[in-house]
Amino acid sequence: MSKSKPIMIVSGVAAAAVLLGVVSYTATKPSAGGAAGSSAVAEVSADPSDGVYPELEAYARRDASDKLALGRADAPVVLIEYADFKCGYCGKFARDTEPVLVKKYVDEGTLRIEWRNFPIFGEESEAVARASWAAGQQGRFWEFHKAAYAEGAKEKGFGKDRLAALAKEAGVPDAARFVKDTDGTAAREAVKKDQEQGYSLGATSTPSFLINGRPIAGAQPMETFTEAIEAAAKTAKAAKKPGAGQ
Repeated sequence: MSKSKPIMIVSGVAAAAVLLGVVSYTATKPSAGGAAGSSAVAEVSADPSDGVYPELEAYARRDASDKLALGRADAPVVLIEYADFKCGYCGKFARDTEPVLVKKYVDEGTLRIEWRNFPIFGEESEAVARASWAAGQQGRFWEFHKAAYAEGAKEKGFGKDRLAALAKEAGVPDAARFVKDTDGTAAREAVKKDQEQGYSLGATSTPSFLINGRPIAGAQPMETFTEAIEAAAKTAKAAKKPGAGQ
């Protein structure tokens, strides 16, 4: 599969999305050693519109039936995460940052989090991505997500027996269906769709994020996310005011 293959989000936008994604991910990539997930802070401007590309907001699905999403479909801010379960920095974000964002912003209706499987570390990454989707079909994606990102979980690998154990830990009720769904065509297509969306952005590392059209790369410190979310919420609120944009 070509990593540069664009997805037609809306007519005339896909090519711009690819270009803007490459530029923006480079601009926000952590600087220490070039490794995603370093302690470097991705700079967020005081100007809510700076570094935001409206074309990229179209990547948010806002599907109320999406089993791999948290929060209201009509929340003013959508954080899209492209991640791999074998990625250590993705695990750090899942354990240290995401729960705080859920409590602070998702629970009170400001933020929606949409997950995208972006496996880049080989066959086990692909397998656990499909397994997470399969768990989601039984309403246990986020429980599976928590189990797979627990401290030390990735070191145990993601072979078939391990995936079954994670599904049991996540409370997936039908083990036979889980196995069937994990190996099924629908899971492969869903993961491929997420992968292609990430590649169309120019994402080359995990985790990578979009917050209402603002790209952020790496498991950045909490303040990077809170500043971006609050800036996006401010912009969304202003856009809803009577006469806005007229």
